[in-house]
Formats: sequence, structure tokens, C-alpha cells
Amino acid sequence: MMDSDPDWVVTYRSIVLPKHCDHYGHMNVRFYAEHFDDGGFQMWHVAGVKQEDLTRNGMGIVVANISIDFIHEITAGQLMEIRGGWVRVGGKSLTHEQRMYEADSGTLCAIQTTVEVAFDMQARKAADLPEDIRAKVEAHVLPSEKLVR
Repeated sequence: MMDSDPDWVVTYRSIVLPKHCDHYGHMNVRFYAEHFDDGGFQMWHVAGVKQEDLTRNGMGIVVANISIDFIHEITAGQLMEIRGGWVRVGGKSLTHEQRMYEADSGTLCAIQTTVEVAFDMQARKAADLPEDIRAKVEAHVLPSEKLVR
């Protein structure tokens, strides 16, 4: 069932369209990634980090790893709701998790875990995460007991 914990915030809502579905009649994996990616941008907003903060002083934030666990199919005409939470902050990287639910039933359909890395855009390599960004995200990291599925 859908997580109603207020620490898991809504990052995205949509409806599954027929064009999102494959020959099996459920949403194709490429569209899970698209919806989760759109929600991922909202994770920064949740932590109080503006998009302009992520690009100041020649910095960028890049995705280093994404994994998606497909749990239950979702089909055309069903509403989806994605909820996200920050799960870890390191010296150069941060990790957030987003959970996709079928909105009417609250059925958990998929979970994406994303690792993002601070990136020096000129040197083209990982960089230390700016302290102000780290502090804002750390304030939103969920305790481990809230990560249980």
C-alpha cells in the first residue's frame, strides 16, 4: 500500500497512457525511467536546493547509478504517484529513492534508487559536495526504519 508517511514526499503524478505500454499491455521500462527522472529533479526542491545552486562555480550534479526494482505492473488508464526520500549523503555523492504507486489502490509498482555525484564541469570529474547543499540534504535524509518496504 502507498506510503502515507509525510517524510516521503510526492515528486511526480501522471497517468499511464496507451503510448507508454508495450506489447504485454503494461508500461514499458523506458517510461518508468522517464517518470522517475522527472520526479528526481523535484528531490532537490524537497531539500530546499534550487537548480541554480547545483550549477554555481562550474559545478554540476550527474547521475552515477540508477537501479529500478519492478514490483507490480501498471497499465494504461491507471494513475501513478511517485514519492521520494533522501537516503544517504556522502562526501561527493547523494542517494535518493523514489517509489511509484498505482494511485487508486496504493499498490507499490516500482522503486528507483539513484546515486548522484557532484561534478566539476571543467575538470570533468567528481568533486566534493558543497557544504551548504550537503547540509540541506542531510536534514532530509530518512532514518533507516523508514526505508523498509
